[in-house]
Amino acid sequence: MIRIMILILLFVFEGLFAQDFQGIVTYKTNRKMDLNMEDSKMNADMQKQLQEMLKKQFQKEYRLSFNATESVYREEENLGTPQPASGVQIVVAGSGASNILYKNIKEKRFARKQDMMGKLFLVKDNLEKLDWKLEDETKKIGNYTCYKATAKRMGQRIQNMRISTNDDNDEVTEPEEEEITITAWYTPEIPVSNGPGNYWGLPGLILEINDGDQSILCAKIVLNPKKKVNISEPTKGKEVTEEKFEQIVEKKMKEMRDRESRRGDGESIRIRIGG
Repeated sequence: MIRIMILILLFVFEGLFAQDFQGIVTYKTNRKMDLNMEDSKMNADMQKQLQEMLKKQFQKEYRLSFNATESVYREEENLGTPQPASGVQIVVAGSGASNILYKNIKEKRFARKQDMMGKLFLVKDNLEKLDWKLEDETKKIGNYTCYKATAKRMGQRIQNMRISTNDDNDEVTEPEEEEITITAWYTPEIPVSNGPGNYWGLPGLILEINDGDQSILCAKIVLNPKKKVNISEPTKGKEVTEEKFEQIVEKKMKEMRDRESRRGDGESIRIRIGG
């Protein structure tokens, strides 16, 4: 019944909105992360600073600019990110204000401009189609009535990391593949099948996503702004598929681990977050 009602609403709203319908959504992200520093020789102040850095790394703001069939998703620049403590290096692969994700919902494809340790890549591939299950539950996000949808997929959780000053024990726990439940809240009142990051495919704009570790929540929506929304597909960078890019990332991270292992200087944390 809920599916029929939503499809009727979507049909009505689609008749009201022209192809030049546009909008800008601001999302805020957060990620659960536990850092085990029991074996670390860091003093209490440095541990506290490191915890704060990790917290800031995953509390970010993104902007989704969209029209009826396309969108551009990018991180807003944050000048207030704390600097690493002396002797500590944090590498977050797949993150950066220069990265741009373009999605074409009509053609079911994406193009992502991504900087990987100073080298620019253009990742092009098909959009992943999740098997969404539409639920009866609803809630308000701002002024919009949102409906719940869930989907399952295989992925990696990054919940616990361990850091040690002992050369033989320095370790970052590699996450294992497991089935992850994704919960989305979407509103048919904004009839575009789009959302933050790689999420899409629901009969309305996704305003909230939670995958157990990471949450993405809409903070602001501007529909049909006076200034025309610029949605341009990125074209610069070495063109690769998603699979090839993942292989390149893993190779680069391994090279970094090996290089620092040979140097044996300082502590480092390397976090691999998918783009």
